[in-house]
Formats: sequence, structure tokens, C-alpha cells
Amino acid sequence: MKKRVVSLVLAAAMSSLLLPGCSSSDEPASGTPDTDKAEETVFEEAETSGLTKVVLNEVAHSIFYAPMYVAIEEGYFEEEGIELDVVTGFGADKTMTAVLSGEADIGFMGSEASIYTYNEGANDYVVNFAQLTQRAGNFLVAREEMESFKWQDLKGKDVLGGRKGVVHI
Repeated sequence: MKKRVVSLVLAAAMSSLLLPGCSSSDEPASGTPDTDKAEETVFEEAETSGLTKVVLNEVAHSIFYAPMYVAIEEGYFEEEGIELDVVTGFGADKTMTAVLSGEADIGFMGSEASIYTYNEGANDYVVNFAQLTQRAGNFLVAREEMESFKWQDLKGKDVLGGRKGVVHI
């Protein structure tokens, strides 16, 4: 199982090297002069180390990405010639923006962000190429133990969701 998860993460990272060729635009992506200079410095460092620099923007720092974090700490990406830089986007909209702007090579986010971008008629959109989880990784926590919890116990209570705001049940 461990090898399977690590293989999936490595395949996703290595597949990102193909993403620049998926652009529908004929013009190369470019940022501000300062951004371009910073990117050149990062890539020069990666080149001198013999590793390919890959920037991965994750929607949130999550326990569900634990296999990837272990693979990073154990040096699996470096063994495959990849210098992986993980950045947390704090929202699918920000992760999508990072990928579309060239700030990130890979975005870990739900498929809805790419669907919204495509449906809005974007000329340059991303393509989903891997599934990281099979089910939503949501869970419910409480400040105090509730031995015989029932979902109806939440009726009329305030429940804080993953984003700003409160969901009233």
C-alpha cells in the first residue's frame, strides 16, 4: 500500500513536467521582471543540484496528504530527481490562480476549480490528471467528548465549516 501511494504521488509530480505543453496559448507565460528573476534563481539552484524543481500548491495543509509529506521527508522525490517545493494556497481559488499564473506547476485541489475555470470560457485552463483521495476527508470534532453522538444532536447548533462563516443546521 505504501509503495502504491508513493508511486501515485511521484507519478503526479513527474506528470507536472508535461503540463507546460498543455497550454492552449501560443505565447509563453511570463510574469513581472522581478518574478522572472526569482524563478531564474530557483531554477539555477535546482540545475546546480541536478534536480528538477517542481512547485506544488496544495489547497490546504491536510493530514490526508500525509503520504506525500512522508515521501518528501524520506527523500523519495530527490531520489527521483525532483526538488519539490510545497506551498499552501489556502483555498482552491488561490491554488488555481497559482497554477494558471505559472507560480505553481501542480495544484492539489478538488476538480470543481478546474470545472469552474473551464465553464467560464478560459483560454488557458488546467487538466485534472490524478485523483488523490477517493472520499471527502471531512470529519467532525467537538470540544467535549460526546459518548452517544447522534447527528440530530447538531440540530439548532452552530457548526464551523472549513471556511469563514457558520453553517446553521
